[in-house]
Amino acid sequence: MSATETARPPATRAEYCVVACAEAWRGAGEILASPMGTVPAVGARLAKLTFSPDLLLTDGEALLMADVPALGQRPGAVEGWLPFRQHLALTATGRRHVMMGASQIDRYGNQNISCVGDWARPTRQLLGVRGAPVNTLNNPTSYWIPKHSARVFVERVDMVSGVGYDRAAAAGPSATRYHRVTEVVTDLGVFDFETPDRTMRLRSLHPGVTVGQVAEATGFALTVPDEVPCTREPTEAELRLIREVVDPKGLREREVPA
Repeated sequence: MSATETARPPATRAEYCVVACAEAWRGAGEILASPMGTVPAVGARLAKLTFSPDLLLTDGEALLMADVPALGQRPGAVEGWLPFRQHLALTATGRRHVMMGASQIDRYGNQNISCVGDWARPTRQLLGVRGAPVNTLNNPTSYWIPKHSARVFVERVDMVSGVGYDRAAAAGPSATRYHRVTEVVTDLGVFDFETPDRTMRLRSLHPGVTVGQVAEATGFALTVPDEVPCTREPTEAELRLIREVVDPKGLREREVPA
């Protein structure tokens, strides 16, 4: 490093989360990425700029972007039109990978974004089921949860919006054909369902997080390997893209404060 160069600040927790979200689309090929949330949106753009150049990204409406603008900016070039009918066609044939949020999620990956409490008389009304059943049964799905807590990671969701592995298996081949919950990324670590009974497993911890912290913030027993690695550190090139190209305003830090 020359005397005129300044060392780049180390990666923040939010930037580890960005890289973890980006990894959900590694090697995905020419499929549509549908990130919901600031950190997943940065992650999808980072994936396209690095290890998944064929990834399809939209402007959030009906255009496929040919370039990768910064968050909040309009695309400089457009490569196609994606009307709602065509969007549904991609969804129904497994050619889309969505990363949704979850108000509740259980050990099998069942997700709730509809209500808290008894459906007939909920204590809280949320978004509603929306497109979660179609998303989870027809294309790969991941989840982004910016605040990992036992209120979100529950023994049993109050209402099933997104379908988990146990319910998909019970419904039979028509439900399992495209069903795949690939991973859950939170502010504490990365989780998957690569276990014999398809229950949630701790895959990696973000720096500074312990297994004990994760267990305390989870309302059910996780599968925890004997050795849990750290989440992959962003490379210097990735940090430059995150900070200077994709999210120069630092919006990611609002979603996952340092």
